[in-house]
Amino acid sequence: MKKRNMLYFFLILLFITGCRPSAYMGGSKIDWVDFVKFNGNEYQLIHTGTLADMDDVGESIGTVKFKVADHVKNPNYKIRDGDAAFHEKGTEIFEIKDHPHLIAVKNTQVINGYQVYFSSDAIEYQWHFKDMPIEKVGLIEIYLSEPLENEQLIASLSKNEDINRFLQILNEGKENPDFHPNLEKTDPIFYEMVFYTEGPIAYKYNLQFDGESYYWHPWDTSILSDEVKTFIHCN
Repeated sequence: MKKRNMLYFFLILLFITGCRPSAYMGGSKIDWVDFVKFNGNEYQLIHTGTLADMDDVGESIGTVKFKVADHVKNPNYKIRDGDAAFHEKGTEIFEIKDHPHLIAVKNTQVINGYQVYFSSDAIEYQWHFKDMPIEKVGLIEIYLSEPLENEQLIASLSKNEDINRFLQILNEGKENPDFHPNLEKTDPIFYEMVFYTEGPIAYKYNLQFDGESYYWHPWDTSILSDEVKTFIHCN
């Protein structure tokens, strides 16, 4: 399996296992879950969400003191206050206004400019597709992720009829956990779908096209109708 697909497989595995912050051994290397420990709380990255509005970012409340990835070799290392899996020392940590269990870290390579983390000590992960209040979706944005982590906005759905039909296509997808994309000629095309509801977090899910099929992973792999491409290329 190619490197890019291994990355998405790993992310999906994290969702299924509840995104618990931990480290595990893979040979002699530790693979860290994306976390920040701050003020005694462990915060995990919301992989299926992104900041909805930059105005929701409040004051700087601290900085990362130590980056564990590439520095910690002991799998029994105990995470300490100020540690982060992948952020460099000195990286600023921001509050999310009126949401004490969320924090944000600036990252210009992601949609809307910040990565958002939730306190796993205080709340459960609540950003799976099944958790999304579909009736409150007021805007859908679709990004082309080529290359990875350099998203380009290619479609924006704001009309109720377009939003409802797009959501219907997703819900009518046919689950096929045994599906294997066609990777003989090239990697699949990656898209990010962002669903804006209420609150500071927009829901974000990956969509892929292997040259033959559109598919995504709300839980098990789901194959979508070709009609989805009329929305992806609507601009």
